[in-house]
Amino acid sequence: MKTNCLQCPRQCGADRTAGGVGYCRAPWDFQIARASLHLWEEPSVSGTRGSGTIFFSGCNLRCVFCQNRDISHTAKGKTVSSDGLASLMLRLRDAGAHNINLVTPTPYAWQIAEVLKSIKPTLGIPVVYNCGGFESIETLKRLDGLVDVYLPDFKYFSAENATRYSDAPSYFQTAFDALREMLRQVGKPHFDESSIIQQGVIVRHLVLPSCRTDSIALLDCLAEAFGTDAFLLSLMSQYTPDFAQDCPYPALRRRVTSFEYDSVLRHALELGFDGYFQSRTAATSDYTPDFDDMGFLGNV
Repeated sequence: MKTNCLQCPRQCGADRTAGGVGYCRAPWDFQIARASLHLWEEPSVSGTRGSGTIFFSGCNLRCVFCQNRDISHTAKGKTVSSDGLASLMLRLRDAGAHNINLVTPTPYAWQIAEVLKSIKPTLGIPVVYNCGGFESIETLKRLDGLVDVYLPDFKYFSAENATRYSDAPSYFQTAFDALREMLRQVGKPHFDESSIIQQGVIVRHLVLPSCRTDSIALLDCLAEAFGTDAFLLSLMSQYTPDFAQDCPYPALRRRVTSFEYDSVLRHALELGFDGYFQSRTAATSDYTPDFDDMGFLGNV
């Protein structure tokens, strides 16, 4: 029987169960590129032992500057069964992971929900849903009670930037509605005695070259709609042009200036946001995972 995929806001209707792929380029079966203990997330996520990251291949956005394009723009990776995914989660937990960090899970969210239903009662550590922010409300509701921490990007305020850089003209309203649903599910951030987040939302925003005013407008909107203590803000300066040299937008072929990032950071602090802020030394491709090394995935 034909099954039309409606997992994400694209609503592309691809028959992924019969071997087709949708806008995300992902097959129906889990396609995973890497699983490892990762120390380069926000401090409350990585902690001292690392976050148990599982990188899924495929993405429902086409960000022209994506640093993970090796796996987001392709289906590069290893096919893993539901039992295999559950096994990966348990092995990462047993290796000391503070949490299970599902990276770019959106194309597989319905299938992930079924795995989490079976494993969550015995997993014993938080589940982090680390996504691009372009999420379907219906899909998020399937994850209610299964995800403890939402870690979405909120990339753009303007539809022009969202269209140009991610082929997603409806990005702002979609991400805004998704954030509201995430906050409804998990509430304000809560931490354990070691300052590791156990529940809540961390919103990531990457400051892009020539987009300072767009970032400031976005922060104003979020502060007005949700207040500044509903979630933690992770304001990132790590944009690197290494992955955008072949894109048609010259503005993206340089790094963010200190003035651009610092002015957005100053505005965030004036609004009263709390969270995580980066130095410009993070603006390097050295922080991009090596997807030729599958980590724990190599033994699944």
